[in-house]
Amino acid sequence: MPLVPAVTELVIAELLYLQWLDPRQPTYVYINSTGTSRADGETVGMETEGFAIYDTMMMVKNEIQTVAVGAAIGQACLLLAAGTKGKRFMLPHATAMIQQPRLPSTGQMPAIDVHIRAKEVVNNRDTLVSLLAKHTGNSFEKVSKVMQRPFYMDPRKAIEFGVADKVLWRGQEAMSDTLSPEAWDQRAGIRVMERPMTYGANEAGLA
Repeated sequence: MPLVPAVTELVIAELLYLQWLDPRQPTYVYINSTGTSRADGETVGMETEGFAIYDTMMMVKNEIQTVAVGAAIGQACLLLAAGTKGKRFMLPHATAMIQQPRLPSTGQMPAIDVHIRAKEVVNNRDTLVSLLAKHTGNSFEKVSKVMQRPFYMDPRKAIEFGVADKVLWRGQEAMSDTLSPEAWDQRAGIRVMERPMTYGANEAGLA
């Protein structure tokens, strides 16, 4: 799903709610997004959508674990890389890709406005390159060079480039430290009363 304003608002609200619920618990961000463009390449969102989610991820107290379950394209790839180091996962057939921001359709816009927008896109590109360099451990120059064209990565290449840390299978690694429902009840001080099990004449002890 592209990062359009409605999606951005929902993701930010969920991150803030989960922090309010329990800032000590890790937050899992599952990513399957084509970034600010649709699958056909048409730009449908502003680069600031991705930056808004990124800033919220950096602001909340929870440990952020990211999981790419399909596509992590453009700004979505930044969100994958921005997870806690060692806790950035990809499913075996997920794809990550980094690319330069695109200029939205200008239509009948005056030339000076097109120039202003183009400058803003260049600024967003530099910000994206800087953040990717920060989270992948690569130099600004290297990230900028590979971004000249769409740079696709399978999980192995993504790990080599520093976008992800591990390939996740069946969720054992990511979910190993998740509290069970019983542990949640115990932490919240909820005492669960078990009802005695009884069987009628025609009932078997199978649920």
